[in-house]
Amino acid sequence: MQPEKVQITNKDISYAEKILLKQGEPFDQERKDFIRNLDTIDLQAVPGSGKTTALLAKLLILEKYLPFDDGSGILVISHTNAAIDEIKKKIGRKCSRIFSYPNFTGTIQSFVDRFLAIPYYANRYKKKPYRIDNEIYEEKVEKFPNTFIEGFSKQEQNNAKHFLRSNDLYKKYRLNLDENGNYILTNNIGKMLDFKKPRGNTKPQNYLDFSEDEKEKVKKWLFEFKRQILIEGVLCFDDAYFLANVYLKKFPKIKRLLQKRFRYVFVDEMQDMDTHQYKILEDIFYNDGDSLSNYQRIGDKNQAIFSGDVKIDDIWGKRKIELPLIGSYRLSPNIANVVKYFGLEFLEIEGRNNKANIKPHLIVFEKPKDVIKEFTKIIKKNNLDQIPTDDEYPFRAVGWTGKKNDKGLTIKNYHEGFDRDKGKTKTDYPNLKSYLLFYDEEKKILEPIRNNIFNAFLRILRFENKKDENDRNYTKRIFLNSLKEKFPGKHEKFPGKYEEFKLKLFNWSFGVIKGNVEDAFFEIKNYIPSFLKEVFEINGLNRETKDFISNINQGAVIENSEKSSEEQDNKRNNIYQNKENGIKVKVGTVHSVKGKTHMATLYMETYYDKNYEFPRLTKSFFGEKHNLVIGKKNMKGHEIDVRKKQSTKMVYVGFSRPTHLLCFAVHKDRFKRDKMSSIWEICEII
Repeated sequence: MQPEKVQITNKDISYAEKILLKQGEPFDQERKDFIRNLDTIDLQAVPGSGKTTALLAKLLILEKYLPFDDGSGILVISHTNAAIDEIKKKIGRKCSRIFSYPNFTGTIQSFVDRFLAIPYYANRYKKKPYRIDNEIYEEKVEKFPNTFIEGFSKQEQNNAKHFLRSNDLYKKYRLNLDENGNYILTNNIGKMLDFKKPRGNTKPQNYLDFSEDEKEKVKKWLFEFKRQILIEGVLCFDDAYFLANVYLKKFPKIKRLLQKRFRYVFVDEMQDMDTHQYKILEDIFYNDGDSLSNYQRIGDKNQAIFSGDVKIDDIWGKRKIELPLIGSYRLSPNIANVVKYFGLEFLEIEGRNNKANIKPHLIVFEKPKDVIKEFTKIIKKNNLDQIPTDDEYPFRAVGWTGKKNDKGLTIKNYHEGFDRDKGKTKTDYPNLKSYLLFYDEEKKILEPIRNNIFNAFLRILRFENKKDENDRNYTKRIFLNSLKEKFPGKHEKFPGKYEEFKLKLFNWSFGVIKGNVEDAFFEIKNYIPSFLKEVFEINGLNRETKDFISNINQGAVIENSEKSSEEQDNKRNNIYQNKENGIKVKVGTVHSVKGKTHMATLYMETYYDKNYEFPRLTKSFFGEKHNLVIGKKNMKGHEIDVRKKQSTKMVYVGFSRPTHLLCFAVHKDRFKRDKMSSIWEICEII
């Protein structure tokens, strides 16, 4: 018996409009069509179209019909925690049931971990994994040279370790499944590990030409080493997908159970999914068209960039029904008229933002260091710095490549102090100082820096090989519980180590937020030895711990205390500031601004694989449709215009960020004036 289908009414849509939109502002017909549709479809949306708002409207409405008559729920998946946090922030108070059983809202990684990888791991190894995290995994694998595995001779061990070292694979190699469900060894981008002797100059230094027997022994050692790490419960993110696929192969009925659990599946920002993520979602919830779930993929194929590169494969195959959203509430008519010509698949874009219809500017330069300064002048000329905004950095300068090289321009040529790792948040860093510098500053609370400091202490315990009572690495919860049990306070005037540590965490975090990084750093540095001695009976720190505490040159540099706080903030956050007009511009990669909206964006041309954006995409800059075809191959089977396809997707993402002003910087030697002035305002600084 089929469950009763939900019918979304005009009254339902009016309810969502009152919550999500400004008073008197309705959803247009495009969005209403999507909100009402609960079948398996794709939503192809242009940048700034309000697709996520339309999805939120659908969720608000569906929540009113929960629980469904058959006990099923709703699954909402996005690519990042930030996107999930935004969903919860906007509708969490109005529809709390969406975030509780039997529904699930989370990242693709959290879905795979919770419903596939962890259940299979627990069933296979009779315990839960300790951690699913790339950085902890790599820290574990870095110690592989000390690993001795029984059943292998010393020479066989050395051969395996040499293979990993010489091919730079000791952090990258993975277990995977082939099409027949057999276990295979791959590297982390999915290619088979190659044991063949490389040709020409690609041969790694000290490469060993293994015999067939030696190759087999190396493979067996790699399998066994990987198995031992799995048994210890330390998994990288890729391992979760490996375990998930094994689970689905061994227990195919899991797919049907998940389909019954989730009647409606919504995947936001589908273009951000990597190939293995896409495949697992398709396998479970589309299932070659034989699925109980209504599965909707939402996003923009033209924005498919990820992980330092750009997707070329058209993994997002077409559905029978594809709904378009062509109206952009972010882009002005002038900017939309430029952006639409850079889509790999051409889609008309209707710019509906009429707040400031400034003509896009093309900055023709001779010296790259003059470009961002000129950008601030254009901002000033159009009085954009006078417009109130909640965005701390409304003006952005972006480029494709950030690392300086001798072949061509990168972001560092425009802004010498640029470091693409500045401001990035991770679980672990190369040294103690970095934990105090690199935290999520967009969250105006103590939690991010508190977590960072806590993670630094946990890492030190791993360096010192201190385990909990179950012989496992400490987690935050177990760490605090241990302090509370072993060192209880006698009364409030004589607090124990638990209270002392929590108070110090607060003070250090508060100090960092207030800008007193140096004071916090030296207090923590001086506190660690006595704390470890008293709590864990560590009388002398080992070399790893000492280097971690003292080494401030890898990943973090102590700032000159004589510099102003503003200068320190600018340096730490990749900020260029024009001292003449005071305007600040945050500098970053195109990847760093993907999915974000800014008032003004400068796209700086950079060199990538033998050329720049303008020569590759001249037709698009002229306002003409390009003739790139997805998947088109030449006589030898190689894809045609791969770099052009990468460039057009990168420019499309970069150009579609601003609400008011778009600028592009091109060197005078690559500039062609023909046909440009009708679309671009030419600004030469030569």
